[in-house]
Amino acid sequence: MKLFTYADRYLKQSSWKDLALVKFCLCAIGVLLGLAVPRSRRRQVAFGALVVFATTYVPLMAKFLHVVMQTRREEQLTAAAREAAESEE
Repeated sequence: MKLFTYADRYLKQSSWKDLALVKFCLCAIGVLLGLAVPRSRRRQVAFGALVVFATTYVPLMAKFLHVVMQTRREEQLTAAAREAAESEE
């Protein structure tokens, strides 16, 4: 789908600051939509929001932790290679 291609390209050109702005924007629209929910339906809507949050947060944090661990591993390998090169000199 063309839209996903555009989204991938946008993300490649974005920094964490851009993604933070997107999240604030989505949070604001969520609050506005939440204000429009009738009082009698708020509990159901809140439960739905909780389910969506949990099912998206867990994989996002798992991927983030994977990136952290991978980066640390690469830094350790780079440091070890640098130390090995220095000890050969």
